[in-house]
Amino acid sequence: MQKILTPLMGPLSRVLRQWSKPVGLLATVGMLGLAPVQATSQSLFAPAIRVNQEVITRFELEQRELFLQILRFPGNPAEVARKGLIEDRLRQQVMKEAGLDIPPEDVQQGIDQFASQGNLSPEEFIQALGQAGVSEETVRDFITVQLAWRDYVSARFLSRARPTEAEIDRALGRGGGGGIQVLLSEVIIPVTPQTVDQVDEVAQQIASLKTYDDFSAAATQFSASDTRNNGGRMNWLSVSSLPPALQPIILGLNPGEITDPIALPNAVALFQMRGIQEIATGAPRYSSIEYATYFLSGGRTPETLATAGQIARYVDSCDDLYGVAKGQPESVLDRVTAKPSEIPQDIALELAKLDPGETSSALTRNNGQTLVFLMLCNRTADLAQDASREEVANALTQQRLQSFAESLLAQLKADAIIEE
Repeated sequence: MQKILTPLMGPLSRVLRQWSKPVGLLATVGMLGLAPVQATSQSLFAPAIRVNQEVITRFELEQRELFLQILRFPGNPAEVARKGLIEDRLRQQVMKEAGLDIPPEDVQQGIDQFASQGNLSPEEFIQALGQAGVSEETVRDFITVQLAWRDYVSARFLSRARPTEAEIDRALGRGGGGGIQVLLSEVIIPVTPQTVDQVDEVAQQIASLKTYDDFSAAATQFSASDTRNNGGRMNWLSVSSLPPALQPIILGLNPGEITDPIALPNAVALFQMRGIQEIATGAPRYSSIEYATYFLSGGRTPETLATAGQIARYVDSCDDLYGVAKGQPESVLDRVTAKPSEIPQDIALELAKLDPGETSSALTRNNGQTLVFLMLCNRTADLAQDASREEVANALTQQRLQSFAESLLAQLKADAIIEE
């Protein structure tokens, strides 16, 4: 069986996904205008919540809430901080019984990963948080719990989480069972530093919708994708054509269900399952995909979108874009050939909808100031069809480990005595 790469789970993995939004830590601290926390010594360690025999202090709640604000974590910071600390205490109690410890070097590696996602050195990361009032100990405690929980869940459930060869084949759209196609609706909401909070709130509301009509209405109102004109409804797609990281998320949906918000570069995506079917033959897979991106300044302004529409009517192939870009800086046009797993997720998602020669103007870069005119040039068939096998196995394993972890945590919470 392939090596299983289990990422940081729970709050840490969700926080790391937030770093893909176009707001760096230093910029966020400045935007929030946060001042260091000034708590009196009398109230610093006053108990706020008791979880079984463990205490959560008011200082811990203040620190976690501030930490979440700085990271632009979705939801109400006070409520998320309270819930997260209660769950951390339950995790710590279970791991203490198991005698599980995390080496300091692993904690430092987690801090390094956090910092790199914000394009900061570990020292800059800790310093920026400290300037906003979040102590280094708060960060280390947070990461330590998530790392230890990851290891605990992996040790306890990994043998049950590994997919069979047949399940991997099914996810890849191969084997005697044929391929899997899905019928999805999508909402792709652009994000800029000025709209992060509003987009988070809207995305959470969309994720809680219950009907196809409500999701369709949300797509018409909020989505930047061309499918908004059809209520967000996409055509049948092979699961294997979707970005590898998205495949297990989609396969985990039942008809009518909606994904949690998924952070993309300069956007947030949500998908609703409308249908799923198995076809007689497996869908083709590709060793490489060639595509072109032509960058237009102005973002999603009516004028820039109109220009993109004119270009779409003019070009029939990626070669035609060289004529469009003639006389402009080389940086405005980029033609790429890459493995599917190497393509940015938002671009891969748009390419999955296109045939060679078709275009999309749903994406942006540069914090929404640059419109991406995307064109699919060609797909090269993967004759061996083994390139993504380990990646799909890892994704399926991670999804199942996350499910086991959530079920265990729910049981621990149900059995706990929690007092405010």
